[in-house]
Amino acid sequence: MMKRLRKNGFLAFVVIAYIGLFIINKEKAILSIKNSGYYIKEMLTVMPLVFLLTALIDTWIPQETIMDYLGDGSGVKGSFISIFLGSISAGPIYAAFPVCKTLLRKGASIFNIVVILSSWAVIKIPMLANEARFLSPKFMAIRWVFTTIGIIIMGYMVSKVVKRDDIPIEEEAIEHGKILIKEEYCIGCGICAKIAPGYFEIENNRAIAIDENIHGGVDDDVDKAEEKCPTRAIAISK
Repeated sequence: MMKRLRKNGFLAFVVIAYIGLFIINKEKAILSIKNSGYYIKEMLTVMPLVFLLTALIDTWIPQETIMDYLGDGSGVKGSFISIFLGSISAGPIYAAFPVCKTLLRKGASIFNIVVILSSWAVIKIPMLANEARFLSPKFMAIRWVFTTIGIIIMGYMVSKVVKRDDIPIEEEAIEHGKILIKEEYCIGCGICAKIAPGYFEIENNRAIAIDENIHGGVDDDVDKAEEKCPTRAIAISK
């Protein structure tokens, strides 16, 4: 029980805070829960699609391609591609973080990741269209130019201060004959539990490994569960 509380410490803190707010001011607590419900609903709508996108990037796009177009040696080409990717994006900025982590792991430079994130946040095409409508096309165009220049400068500065070693982007080490479930990627679809019920089950809307050790070589069902996982949340040392 204590282990689970430590693992979900922030969630426990939020629950306690809501209970305290209910005691102090019930009306504000109800309003706060409604606001939280809105954002939770938004996340439940957006994040599964984001994890599927990261899985597609991880599976379908070769590392060499990402390094060529978004890596340290991509130059001006990489800058334009990063601005383009960020500008055509949809969804809130927090949806960009798992995507960018996947790109980093496959060889994208910190500079280009900063450019993608910043473009996603402040120069998305739908945002620019509304800005031109309400504040005039001239205002939008001038802001876009100076914002883009600022993004490039910021990307350069961050890349000089923050190094790849500062970011936890490497795959977690897996001992031979072990099953690892990356909780941040798991969406609780239950496919693994259906394919290999002897090794996986769903608990609290997340897959867990009943037995992390694979005995007598990799079981075909475990191998299939890893292959079928839509977000690539399962890793197996073979």
